Parts: sequence; C-alpha cells; structure tokens
Amino acid sequence: MNTTKTLSAITSRAQLPQAKRLVVKVGSSSLTTVEGGISQERMDFLVETLSRTVASGTEVVLVSSGAIAAGLAPLALAKRPKDLATQQAAASVGQGLLLAQYTAQFAQQGITVAQVLLTADDLMRRTTYTNALRALVRLLNLGVLPIVNENDTVATHEIRFGDNDRLASLVAHLVKADALLLFSDVDSVYDAHPAQGGSRIPLVGHPDEIRAIDLGTSGSSVGTGGMITKVQAATLSASAGIPALVTSTANAARALAGEDVGTWFAARNTRRSARDVWLAHLAVAHGRLMLDAGAVRAIRSGEKSLLAAGITSATGDFEAGDAVEICDASGTVVARGLVNYAALELPAMYGRSTSALLTDLGEGYEKPVVHVDDLALI
Repeated sequence: MNTTKTLSAITSRAQLPQAKRLVVKVGSSSLTTVEGGISQERMDFLVETLSRTVASGTEVVLVSSGAIAAGLAPLALAKRPKDLATQQAAASVGQGLLLAQYTAQFAQQGITVAQVLLTADDLMRRTTYTNALRALVRLLNLGVLPIVNENDTVATHEIRFGDNDRLASLVAHLVKADALLLFSDVDSVYDAHPAQGGSRIPLVGHPDEIRAIDLGTSGSSVGTGGMITKVQAATLSASAGIPALVTSTANAARALAGEDVGTWFAARNTRRSARDVWLAHLAVAHGRLMLDAGAVRAIRSGEKSLLAAGITSATGDFEAGDAVEICDASGTVVARGLVNYAALELPAMYGRSTSALLTDLGEGYEKPVVHVDDLALI
C-alpha cells in the first residue's frame, strides 16, 4: 500500500495560479457537437486558455473527452452509440481527428503535445502503473503537454473507467497534481436545478454536505457523464488529498486565474496513490475474503500482506489478479485488493501457514493471498 503523509499545497481556488501541476478534464460537450464534430471555436478557446497557464509556469495534464463524439459525424452516426463495438469504431476515427486538432492548435502556441491512452487495467497492475507514471512525468519534464483519454478502442466493459471524470481523478493522483479541474457545460454544483431556484454551492468541505442533493444521472447527447459523475470524481479526489474544482469550460480562464467560480471540493485525509484510489473505490470486486480478527489487525496496519492463515472463507468466482473485497467476521469491508489465487484454490489454503502450504502444495503457494502493495484499506 502506498500513501504519502501530505495534503495538496493548494488549499483554495485563489491559490490555483500558484499551482505547480494541474490535471484539467474537459468534457465532450465542451469540444464537439453531433452535427459538426469538433467545434473550432471551442477548441480555440480551450487551447488559448491552457497555453496561458503553461506559459505562467504551471504544468498541465489534459484529460480530454471527445474521441467518440468527434467520430460520429464522419461515420454518419446521429447520436452516441450504445453498443461497445460501435463506440470503439467511433473512437478509432475520432481520436486521430481530435489529436490532430490539438497538435495543430497547441503548436501555434509553441507547445508540443503527446497522446496518452489508458485503460483501468493500466492503473491496476504494478508494472503498467509504473510505466504510465514514468511516461507522464518524463513528458512533463520535457515541457510536453500530455493529452490523456481512455483507450476506448480496445477497452472492454470489464476494464473501462466508465467516464473521463473518474479517469481524471486517478490521473491527478498518478502525477501528484496540486489540484483537479473538471470543466463541462455546467458552471457549478447547485443545491437544486437553477431553473427551480437552486443556488450555487461554492464550497464542499465534506461529502455529507451534498449527499442529499438530487444531481441527476444523464449526460449530454455526445458524452457519458452528467453532474453526478463530476461530483463523484471531485469527491473521490478530495477525499484522497487532492482538491477539485467543478465548473464550466466557459469559466476556465477565470478558474485558472483563481477567481470565485464553480464549486470547490476541499482536500481531506492524506494523499493516496492512483492504484490505491482505484482499488478502494472503483475496481469491480469479483468476490469476498472473510478474515479472522488477527488478520484484520495485521492488514489494517498498512504494512502486512494478507496470508492464507488468516482467511476463514471466501465467496465469489474470481481468478488470480482479480479484485476482491476483504472483510472482517461481521462482513464489513475493511480493504480491497488483487488476489494471487483463484477462488477454487483457496479452500485448501484456509488457516494454513505459508511454510505448510509450500510443503504440502509445492512451489507457487509461497505467495501471500494478497500482497501489501495490492491492498487498499477502506
């Protein structure tokens, strides 16, 4: 398990101009239209705004939606497809168009961009997680602006982030950003629909403050997210030590200048790695492991792997490498992790020491059931 002991140095929106590194996410509806693909006017505004931020000395990682939306018009699709195969086809066409636009527009501002495509699997596996981190940090060190998107062309339902708001939150933790900015076509979070007299919520200090608000569920005709996904992503980011701002793309320049726009989600708790955040909150669990009290105490220390000796039972149908929930005797989830054994292997291992397993079952059974590096405490 990998955590650091600090919060972000940025504690308010007014400090955003002093940020050393920001992750900015822009939604499909802020860049594209169904009728015309990529909007040149919207693209110009975004690029000019981010270029000024980079020129001021702040590193920017841009998480950009819009690949599928940009591919709709060339494929003569009237709206965003619902089936995965057609989404992948649209992404294949649209991603190249989107990146070509970004490359040309940022080049006019003297900025080189790079494409980085990720799947959830890339942030769950230790090797690919490290590779993604190394690549992004090196690009930033070279003065390049990385443009990140979910790898829609190859991602399956099982390994998808679900929307780029969640992806942006994880990328912010991956690159240890000072803050996360989520831009869309809505200027703030409101306590009710603005048309019904709702008021802007300028600050969220704790998720309980907005838990009872009806945020709706639908996104735009060209995107997957709605306000609920932005609030979830902002809450996720803030609860793991990185503050977040939710506002409209039209407010981007004012937001980056530190003005009082949008809804600010204050950072809480210590920072966690992107893998920790993913495992703790977003990974799809394929089963449950029940532990005795001693094993619960051991893994709660944050320094111990889960061994077979502490497991009393398991449920679910999982393979080695799948995410599972780890529970105490009452069924309360205390952690999540990536398991090293399939469900069918575990019954013969319950309550047994590692040395006994190695003697009786042979090589390959000396591994912990869940390694401490693959454990995320809840």
